[in-house]
Amino acid sequence: MNKFFIHPTSIVDDNVTIGVGTKVWHFCHIQSGALIGAGCSFGQNVNVSNNVHIGNGVKVQNNVSIYEGVELEDYVFCGPSMVFTNDLTPRARFPKGHARYKKTLVKHDATLGANCTIVCGHTIGEYATVAAGAVVAKDVVPHALMAGVPAKRIGWVCECGQVLKEEREQGAIIYKCPDCGKEYELIDNSLKIRWGRLSEN
Repeated sequence: MNKFFIHPTSIVDDNVTIGVGTKVWHFCHIQSGALIGAGCSFGQNVNVSNNVHIGNGVKVQNNVSIYEGVELEDYVFCGPSMVFTNDLTPRARFPKGHARYKKTLVKHDATLGANCTIVCGHTIGEYATVAAGAVVAKDVVPHALMAGVPAKRIGWVCECGQVLKEEREQGAIIYKCPDCGKEYELIDNSLKIRWGRLSEN
């Protein structure tokens, strides 16, 4: 008995590994060599290409294609119709082959909003949030809130996903979450937790 769910309209090729509790819904295609963790969810019309690695607890909404060269760590969220790429100079007449695809790494707990585009060859840092419709064309630091075309950092986000509020405390700038209460400070252009439950990662 399978320990995961595959909808009858979906296709799973040979040589695919799928973790316990993962659900693959209508009209999806999981291609050969894909490695998918436990507790994931794939909405309607999702394609996971050859040799893609996906961690545990990942949620992929409708109409997303995860191309070869893309890796998603644990608990990444991919919004509806967001776009990955794997070739910076594509030509139908001159295909490069998978050995020359540009790699894209999405670190744990990052969120990629609906209809955003991630240009290949970049890393999206842990807990970062890319706004709907944004086009990411450079590396994204952890906890960054990215928006626009091209995407620029417009703020910081908490581990829980809420936008942090900037405050001054005894002359120092700190960032507070209005939802869970965690506090952060910016050290060497990197957001570090200051108060609250420490990250397990």
